[in-house]
Amino acid sequence: MLPDVEPAEDFWIPLVDEPIGAIVAEIQQERPEIAELVDSPSRLLAFRTFAYIRVGILLGRLLVENEVEADSEATWAEQLAHSPKHHDKVVREVVAVAEEIAADPAYAGEQLGPSDEERRRFSEFARRRLA
Repeated sequence: MLPDVEPAEDFWIPLVDEPIGAIVAEIQQERPEIAELVDSPSRLLAFRTFAYIRVGILLGRLLVENEVEADSEATWAEQLAHSPKHHDKVVREVVAVAEEIAADPAYAGEQLGPSDEERRRFSEFARRRLA
């Protein structure tokens, strides 16, 4: 007989190491054109994946080249990303990722929601069922 074992508590593993995800999200909110460029679930997933990676690499390079305050309440990544000296670089990197994803032919023709044909078939179905 097996001993009584209490079930493991649910645990959550973050998919992105904060605060980089928060920095990218802030820039997305500041720049509405990003939403227009990454307008489908696949594009959005690719955008977030590559934006997190590229912003992380950029901030890592900046950390090597610049001093950050050890006593600050902000993390080193937040200090660098919000610094007037570096903020534009971070924004340009995020926008560049969005533009590259939007231009990628792998996502061409992808649309959000049903196609015109699917809408027509559903309308016919609904008319028959409701008649």
